[in-house]
Amino acid sequence: LYVAMTRGRQENHAYVAIDRPDEDHSHAHPGDNPDATARSVLFGVLQHVGAEPSAHQAIVSEQNRWGSIGQLAAEYETIAQEAQADRWHSLLADSGLTGMQVEDVLASDAYGALSAELRNAEANHHQLDQLLPRLVSVRGFEDAGDIASVLHARLARATMRPAGSGRTRKPPRLIAGLIPEAQNITDPDMRQALTERQTLIEQRAATLLDTAITAGEPWTARLNHKPDEPRKQTAWLTAARTIAAYRDRYQITDNQHPLGPKPENGTVKQKIDAARALAALDRARQLSCGRESKPQWSASRQSVSRSL
Repeated sequence: LYVAMTRGRQENHAYVAIDRPDEDHSHAHPGDNPDATARSVLFGVLQHVGAEPSAHQAIVSEQNRWGSIGQLAAEYETIAQEAQADRWHSLLADSGLTGMQVEDVLASDAYGALSAELRNAEANHHQLDQLLPRLVSVRGFEDAGDIASVLHARLARATMRPAGSGRTRKPPRLIAGLIPEAQNITDPDMRQALTERQTLIEQRAATLLDTAITAGEPWTARLNHKPDEPRKQTAWLTAARTIAAYRDRYQITDNQHPLGPKPENGTVKQKIDAARALAALDRARQLSCGRESKPQWSASRQSVSRSL
C-alpha cells in the first residue's frame, strides 16, 4: 500500500470496500465489522510489516517471546495447578464440604481462579488446613449458584493481608516479586519443572534490569540511584528486578515511566501485580541515596495491602 500510494506524480487514490466480506479469506475481515470505516481499514493495513525479518531477527524474536516472563509465568502457573490438584482436593474434602459439593467445586469454571487464590494465600503464609474449614462453616451454600466462586471470594477477603503482624509478619514467597511460589510439591518431576522455570524467571528479570541500566533506558532513572551500602543495594536490586519483571510480563514499552499506564482495564492478576510493582518502586526510591520522586500513579490501599 505504501508503494502504491506514493508513486502518483499528481495524486493518489485508494478505494476501500467495506460493504461486503472478503470471500477469499477464511479469517475475520474488516468488512465483517459494522463499525469499520475506510480509515480504520487503511490504518490496520499500515500496521503490517511487509519486510521479511532476517534469520537472526526471527530467532531473537522467537527466543524473546518464548523466554519472556509472561510465557514462563504462564507455564509455571499451569504446572503448579496440576501439581497441587491432589492437595487442593484433599483440603477441600477435609474442609466440611460434602462429597457432592467438592465435586461441584472441582468441575466449576471458577476452580482455576480458586486454586490460584489458594496458592497465593499459601505464599502469604496462611495455614489453609485451618483457614478453609472456617471459611466453609461461616455460612452455608444452599443459595450459592457456584460454590467455587463463593469460596474464592471468601478466601480473597480473608487473605487480603499477609499472615502475622508486626515483626512476626514474614515476606511473601514470590518469584521475581510477582508470581506466588507453589508450596509442598511432592512429585519430583513437577518440582523440577517448577524450579527450572522459577530460575529462568529470576535470571531474566536480573538480565533485563542489567541491560536497561547499562543502556541508560530513561525509565531506570525513575528508580533513583543504586545505594552504596551493600545491604540496601541488595534490597534495591530485588525491588528493581520486580519492576523489570512486571514490564516484561505485561509488555510495558513506556520508556519514561517504569510501570507504564495504570491498568484500569487490566485483568485482576495484572492489577495485583501492578500493586506489587508499585510497592517495589516505592521501596527502591526509599532505599536510594538520591531524592525520592513523585509516583506516576498510586494504587488503592486495599489492593496494595493484599499484594504485599
